[in-house]
Amino acid sequence: QVQLVESGGGLVQAGGSLRLSCAASGFIFSSNSMGWYRQAPGKERELVARISHPNSRYYADSVKGRFTISRDNAKNTLFLQMNSLKPEDTAMYYCAAMGPFANSVGGQGTQVTVSS
Repeated sequence: QVQLVESGGGLVQAGGSLRLSCAASGFIFSSNSMGWYRQAPGKERELVARISHPNSRYYADSVKGRFTISRDNAKNTLFLQMNSLKPEDTAMYYCAAMGPFANSVGGQGTQVTVSS
């Protein structure tokens, strides 16, 4: 059973940083592409970043140069380092398994709120 548990969100001032974590289990994490989505109230879900096996990365234009996605395969954990945060980054952030061994989006998410 695929499980994705996000943590690390919080309230931060504009310009600040947060590091999100996602603990994954139930599938072959090291060979699976992983990503982070976010969804703000009234907006569609947006793919923020993806890290594909072995190690290529994708970033949405809105976060390039500010966010970094990484993974620790030994600990089955995905990270999203978010720097220079802006109020428009405020959203619920979800971890996602993006194939080929598992395709799933985390259920609980972690809230990021950036105050101006």
